[in-house]
Amino acid sequence: MNHQKPPILIVDDDPEHLFMLKTVLGDWGHPTATAKSGREALEKAKEQTFGLILMDVRMREVDGLSALEELKREGRNQETPVLIMTAYSKVEDAVRALKAGAYDYLTKPLDLDLVKIAIGRALEHKTLKEEKSAGLWGGGKSEGLVGESPAFRKVLDMIELVAGAEATVLITGESGVGKEVVARAIQRRSGRADQPFITINCAALAENLLEAELFGHEKGAFTGAERRREGRLKAADGGTVFLDEIGETSPALQAKLLRAIQEGEIQPLGSDETEKVDVRFLAATNRDLQTEVAAGRFREDLYWRLNVVNIKIPPLRERAEDLPALAQYFVQRYALKNHKVVKGISPGALRLISAHQWPGNIRELQNAIERAVILMRGEYLTEKDLPDLGGGLKPKSQESSAPLPMNLEDLEKMAVENALSHTGGNKTQAAQTLGVTRKTLAAKLKKYGLD
Repeated sequence: MNHQKPPILIVDDDPEHLFMLKTVLGDWGHPTATAKSGREALEKAKEQTFGLILMDVRMREVDGLSALEELKREGRNQETPVLIMTAYSKVEDAVRALKAGAYDYLTKPLDLDLVKIAIGRALEHKTLKEEKSAGLWGGGKSEGLVGESPAFRKVLDMIELVAGAEATVLITGESGVGKEVVARAIQRRSGRADQPFITINCAALAENLLEAELFGHEKGAFTGAERRREGRLKAADGGTVFLDEIGETSPALQAKLLRAIQEGEIQPLGSDETEKVDVRFLAATNRDLQTEVAAGRFREDLYWRLNVVNIKIPPLRERAEDLPALAQYFVQRYALKNHKVVKGISPGALRLISAHQWPGNIRELQNAIERAVILMRGEYLTEKDLPDLGGGLKPKSQESSAPLPMNLEDLEKMAVENALSHTGGNKTQAAQTLGVTRKTLAAKLKKYGLD
């Protein structure tokens, strides 16, 4: 399930380059902020937490390397990944940047495809660190596995059955049903839970770049390959790889994936040598792979290697009884994220949510609830707050109805989570904010599984 992307701070004293990057990142769906010097970047970093900082080295007022070193010493963006941009001839700057704590460096003139890959890697790395530090590696609602309908119970049962095995799992279902959520739940219950979990969207990159991303490449293997880089499969050694949209890969790439799955071997682009990797593969698609095999677009041998176990996630319209619980879950999640107090959902709003078919599945519901929470003015989410999704969620009347409140434990848990969020995880400050002792806060954290 997708969520809003975190803001990226772009730092460059070249106005044209700054504008170009802001435009490109905006087209990719990233909210951005800009700074024209290292000094301005440091000031903005004190005021706002960023998902990523993309910073040039050579600037007149506080250069990028000095700003990087200052960022890594203290402040709210101390753990924020920083991508340094440097001219090709200034490789020594790149080495210094990596030693100072930069996540990676990019050489100018920028290759936008490589920029996109680097940003994706850095944001994924940050997300994994945050999830581990926040203790979101358990089960149930913390993973978004919400629902008790018979159709969804089958999915939950399959997750428990396959998690401890080493077999490949093919996760299928319509777009937006939560295939990555299921993949993460399998990994977190597996024997590889403390090892890397790497997601690769096979539809997001051109074939040659996807191959390099998966298997790695030697220096000079293709235009823009200015240094050797290990692939995502090598980086996941010992862990799990989730191949999303596996049906979008070409037959040539499928052959290489088959070898990696069957033999545990990869061959980087431009190399004559193979490397061993120990990886568990999970894959997902919204296509009917048997139809793709019959049409000659997908290798039959790879299909059977992937389809050792199949978990088919039902569309939301087939688990309508889960809608109230899912709505409540997303209301709490986005109330916390957006620092809002939401006491409950009105029965009228729940009726509208239950009446809609949700062709976009969980992703559509998630986005509708997030929008409603952000724009709502009262303490209860009502039918007036919900968007009009083709008439499916449009209020039929202005009747007033008594809101359905959250229970006291839900509200208490929200308050604790909110306090921790505001204090950056500092438990002493969170206890002061809540007006309780640190011992009482520790008990609450244990009670709600937040410790």
